[in-house]
Amino acid sequence: MTIENILKQRSESKCELCSSDSNLSVYEVPASPDQTAGCCVMVCDTCRGQIEDADTVEANHWRCLNDSMWSQTPAVQIVSYRMLNRLATSESWAQDLKDMMYMEEDMVEWAEKGIALEELESIQTVDVNGTPLQAGDNVTVIKDLPVKGSSLVVKQGTAVRGIRMNDNPLHISGKAAGTTMVLIAAYCKKM
Repeated sequence: MTIENILKQRSESKCELCSSDSNLSVYEVPASPDQTAGCCVMVCDTCRGQIEDADTVEANHWRCLNDSMWSQTPAVQIVSYRMLNRLATSESWAQDLKDMMYMEEDMVEWAEKGIALEELESIQTVDVNGTPLQAGDNVTVIKDLPVKGSSLVVKQGTAVRGIRMNDNPLHISGKAAGTTMVLIAAYCKKM
């Protein structure tokens, strides 16, 4: 049986978050330990859109989490926890529901891993002045920086041309003083 068929059967062909029965699709929970049906949720277009784009979240739609957070399905609990966490900054009812949730330690770890991933993805790489940096930009170093593992010091004013982005949005890569290295973006200024 396919994951979609397993989820349709498990959810009785309804969104596992809000119980809508229209426009359903499989949502793979980010930072899941595997890619089985146990790490996926059947969701409607409304829920999927708001999960994937935090700017479109309508708080009242998510009052349905009052029921879905008690699901016996771990993936549904994880998505409920993450959405309550997102809403808790502006909605007191969401914080109250999140405080009431009980999950095993490994489930909380899975939920928090996804939250950390979301936060990391939302961070933009910027220079010392807050100017966004992109691959290929040229920057100058704003202070003397010792290079770990060597006696080399990258001097203030050194140009780093054609930077590259790293997995960590707080860092950039580039060639300075003839050596390719990772630099902290906050110690650079866009040229």
